Amino acid sequence: MADVPVILDMIRGLAEYEKLTHEVVATEEKLRESLFGAEPAAEVVLAYWGAECAGFALYFPTYSTFLAQRGIYLEDLFVKSDWRGRGVGFALLRYLAKIAVQRGCGRVEWGVLNWNSPSIEFYKRLGAVAMDEWSKYRLTGAALEKLAVNERE
Repeated sequence: MADVPVILDMIRGLAEYEKLTHEVVATEEKLRESLFGAEPAAEVVLAYWGAECAGFALYFPTYSTFLAQRGIYLEDLFVKSDWRGRGVGFALLRYLAKIAVQRGCGRVEWGVLNWNSPSIEFYKRLGAVAMDEWSKYRLTGAALEKLAVNERE
């Protein structure tokens, strides 16, 4: 739980990089409960270079009905700008791949913003394949609440 301020700092750094700081509503209290509470929603790995946290990965389990096998969804991968190009992102993804293999997962999946060409090229070099035929959808806020109470469309 001592890592919570560091995790929040990483989330804010990622949001700044992605030009999405206006969307961050996470607090230390919310992170403490959702990551370290009675039912953790996700896991986090922090990458340190010396005494400084250089990057992080936040992930959670998924399941593929087609594979009939568990998987991992990488929600966030972020490396601070001073540490990019030094193997931190590679080390985080390699660590996640090891976890996936140890847990018998069939795949690791994640999303990337279309404009983030440095990350896209990095993922391609690792052998990752873009899922161009899929579109991501999200229900949140009022739309989520509305659907929760509607019996039919």
